[in-house]
Amino acid sequence: MTRTQLFAAAILAGSLFSLPVHAGDENTITVFKSPWCGCCKIWTDAVEKAGYKVIVQDMEDLTAIKKQAGIPDNMEACHTAVMGNGTKYILEGHVPLEAIDKMMSERPDIRGLAVPGMPSGSLGMGYDKDAKYTVYALGQKPSESPKPYFQAGQ
Repeated sequence: MTRTQLFAAAILAGSLFSLPVHAGDENTITVFKSPWCGCCKIWTDAVEKAGYKVIVQDMEDLTAIKKQAGIPDNMEACHTAVMGNGTKYILEGHVPLEAIDKMMSERPDIRGLAVPGMPSGSLGMGYDKDAKYTVYALGQKPSESPKPYFQAGQ
């Protein structure tokens, strides 16, 4: 594991499992992404424009981050984000703003949300408000099967 991967894994571990959230942390999203990924930048910019504070951690290899976050292989996408709000939600991939807002208002007992792959029309992938794809809820335990949470394009 490279020094960068170790550093990022430490940040993610700290973000997920340590200190209580301070005022203002609720709307902070730390995004782990490749420095060369344009779709991740578009997603990150849109999330920031929607009012969230975004911290970007560029990394060449996200394997350690995804493993630390417990992202199932079939749910992996091009970036992984951690959102602080007391439960430390994970956002995997091109999660639409509407799904993030729904999660933040409902505060479900889940680990986070995932949009596997890179669906055409999703935020960052040629955004189309009518694009249809499923956003999955990641159970509290990595062994739990993801469940549909939000249907984009409806």
